Amino acid sequence: MSRFRAELNGQGELPAHWNTEELAARIRRDVVQMTHDGNSSHVGSCLSMADAAAVLYGHVLRVDPDNPEWEDRDRFVLSKGHAGACVYAALAESGFFPLSKLKTHYQDGSDLSGHVSHKGIPGVEVSTGSLGHGLGIGTGLAYGAALDGHEWRTYVLMSDGECDEGSVWEAALFAAHHGLGNLTAIVDYNKIQSLARVDDTIRLEPFADKWSSFGWDVVEVDGHDHTDLKRGLCWDGRSPDRPRVVIAHTVKGKGVSFMEDTVLWHYRSPQGDEFDAAMEELG
Repeated sequence: MSRFRAELNGQGELPAHWNTEELAARIRRDVVQMTHDGNSSHVGSCLSMADAAAVLYGHVLRVDPDNPEWEDRDRFVLSKGHAGACVYAALAESGFFPLSKLKTHYQDGSDLSGHVSHKGIPGVEVSTGSLGHGLGIGTGLAYGAALDGHEWRTYVLMSDGECDEGSVWEAALFAAHHGLGNLTAIVDYNKIQSLARVDDTIRLEPFADKWSSFGWDVVEVDGHDHTDLKRGLCWDGRSPDRPRVVIAHTVKGKGVSFMEDTVLWHYRSPQGDEFDAAMEELG
């Protein structure tokens, strides 16, 4: 299993020496290095979801890096496919492929494309990039699992901006109608989309109320607090016939002070003194 995964102790906590916070820190350093090396974008989007990715791969997902096609594995779909560097980093740090492969990200001929791709990449279920599709894909996976009596679960990590898309709400209606309690959506609610703040583009609030009115079980968490994320993603006490959405309040560019909460770092690539300063902050 993942080298960051460990058996829970009696207090329900991961051992301190091998924890999800350490995994998140590694992911952030990897992401900044990868986007620097490949002169690629979306570093801010990756940094905002790094904690959620670490909790998923280090604590929640039932996956096996030594057997990526394991039939009973949980399925994970990154709907905000432009943040693929974060998932590649999480997979490499979890042992799905060598860390050295991250150096090829966004390079000519590399299979580690800018938007996440499943082609030739162990651990990636589906290629994504066109926003608004991931929840529909995840809903289909969850519905199929329910029909066939499988116990594996489906997780979909979405952006807030893609919740402008009608396809998201069509999938939300379908999932609730069919009682897909095996489905969890996580919204990386960093309040900034590609060119402006969410509130200045299409306001989502009252966001939690919208999901609730569609029949979903709604949990709001601090998307950078690992205890809070684990609480939202746990299955204890969950309704068996309601999908859950975890609205994770996050900061775009989290972890690098000059990248935080700014539109600029949706597309900007960390180079020169900015790269050096970012890596210094990340240790």
